[in-house]
Amino acid sequence: MKKGVKYVVRKKGMFWPSQEMKKIANITDSKIYEKAAKNPIKFWENLAREGITWEKEWDKAYVEKLPYFQWFRNGKLNFSVNCLDRHLDHGSRVAMIWVPEPVSEKPVKWTYRELYDKVCRFANVLKSNGIRKGDVVSIYLPMIPEALVAMLACTRIGAIHSVVFSAFSTDALRARIEDGNAKIIITSDGYFRRGKPEFLLKKAVKAAKNTTVEKIIVVDRLGKRVRGKKFLDFYTEVELADSYCEPEIVNSQDTMFILYTSGTTGKPKGIVHDTGGYAVQAYWTSKWNFNLNPGDLMWCTADVGWITGHTYAFYGPLLTGATTLIYEGSPDYPDPGRWWEIIEEHKVNVFYTAPTAIRMFMRVNENWIKKHDLSSIRILGTVGEPIDEESWMWYFEKIGGGRCPIIDTWWQTETGGTLINVLPGIGPFVPTVSGKSFPGVTHRIVDDNGKPVKKGKEGFLVQKSPFAPGMLHGVFNNHKKYVDTYWKKFRKYYDTSDGAFIYKGLIRITGRTDDVMKVAGHRLATAELENAIHSHKKVAECAVVPMPDEIRGQVPVAFVVLKRGGGSERLERKIKKFVDQKIGPTARPHKIYFVGDLPKTRSGKIMRRILKALLVNEEPKGLMTLVNPESVEEIRKTISKYGSKK
Repeated sequence: MKKGVKYVVRKKGMFWPSQEMKKIANITDSKIYEKAAKNPIKFWENLAREGITWEKEWDKAYVEKLPYFQWFRNGKLNFSVNCLDRHLDHGSRVAMIWVPEPVSEKPVKWTYRELYDKVCRFANVLKSNGIRKGDVVSIYLPMIPEALVAMLACTRIGAIHSVVFSAFSTDALRARIEDGNAKIIITSDGYFRRGKPEFLLKKAVKAAKNTTVEKIIVVDRLGKRVRGKKFLDFYTEVELADSYCEPEIVNSQDTMFILYTSGTTGKPKGIVHDTGGYAVQAYWTSKWNFNLNPGDLMWCTADVGWITGHTYAFYGPLLTGATTLIYEGSPDYPDPGRWWEIIEEHKVNVFYTAPTAIRMFMRVNENWIKKHDLSSIRILGTVGEPIDEESWMWYFEKIGGGRCPIIDTWWQTETGGTLINVLPGIGPFVPTVSGKSFPGVTHRIVDDNGKPVKKGKEGFLVQKSPFAPGMLHGVFNNHKKYVDTYWKKFRKYYDTSDGAFIYKGLIRITGRTDDVMKVAGHRLATAELENAIHSHKKVAECAVVPMPDEIRGQVPVAFVVLKRGGGSERLERKIKKFVDQKIGPTARPHKIYFVGDLPKTRSGKIMRRILKALLVNEEPKGLMTLVNPESVEEIRKTISKYGSKK
């Protein structure tokens, strides 16, 4: 591995941007926070004018009548114009690189001009099939280039796209189709995963039966021919369509997309994002957090079925005129060197992934990394959950070569874009600590009554007015759910449902407040306990969940994956003692289960609710989202074996 340019220096136990980073960073003046705080509305107005192309400027920058608010009211724009048309003076620049999973297939590169042509043509296909402004289109596609075309085509004509994760079941897809009254589904015959074809079309057809769906447009990925009046072939239709589509000009506050949260019980929440505010936040967080400029190459490993895939795998890089890389398959297929080979081959500048993926690679031989040149990387990012110190340092040293800043981002489906992190040209970069609220946004840490907590004490993370431009603008067709979930507890604050505290002037996220246990009257965040256990030298991964207890209310139970070897009662006692030393006896796990793997989604998120269900002998739901469903049965057997001994 080549050393490359050193972008960080270490001072007083923290990492700071080097002079080399400051020379290339898009923002380096720490006074930006103070400037933004003086007049956040004016601040965002100026950013909106500078970063986004508008057909008509807004009549009022910010309107608030809680629980609703609007940014750039009645400003007029088209989102696809901002991603494509305004870059056509440099249309030969590469917009997207797609890497298929089969190594026998060559990567696909589309320039901005080529992507523009495909989007216009497919937008005309949608129009010719009755899709108009405000109609909902369901997109049930894997990580293939046509997903980007479909999404941008919807924005071209003012239609609302609703992307559904390709691993979701028929029932999950149907629920989202029915809630949005979708007229069209865009899907594929399938895709490749770990060397094998995964079939989608049958699930899509079954989900669409007896719904509002009139047509199913199918991308040919596996060579499966489809026939029938209801079916259209994606590329046959694209080739027949006109090459220009007049962009539909919409109001800033018009809905651009719905993205459903992935809950498995009850009706999923359709998070509504508008056009103008989302565009502004996506542009500036991409430009400042990841230092994106035209020609830079960013690889965000998230699936498009999640908000991270929307904002930083697709839209953010295109808004800034950069290049995005997307990969179809598994991170370790056909071997654990696949990701690093991709970075070396395509000279990736920004690499953005999940802590769970990082921990997975910590368990494999370092030679898979060492033989690849990763010196093109300038910025590393993490997303999805708090990262522990050992994983942070491993990522910093092994992937970044000890020379790249790590942007530890906090955000949600509901926020649309990153809202808490460190800016690479300002710093500091502190392991396990996210950083500051993005300029122009203010977060507070409060107690149950909404009062600020004392410095250093953990509390509830909330956002105060004026709320970030990219924030959700409701739950689709469900006002009550919107109010109850985000506004009922604190009224004037947006409730993130995350816990946090201030560390050296920076915000440290402790995890979901619904993942806080009440152990004998003491509040204990599962993320804090996981961080302590993970710092044990023998632990590779861990997840902590609460289990009901008659005496103490709840007790923590840990599921631990070891770096090597098997678990034992002796090691369990040692880890419990280690937790006593790190946090205190209150946090001591009631039981530690040593397991081979933890249930995870393809985005790398550990599914703790599945572990909870197994503990109380309930049938876990939502297994279709897992990349490793076989782990569930193995964990069930481990729990059963322990129970038989008790």
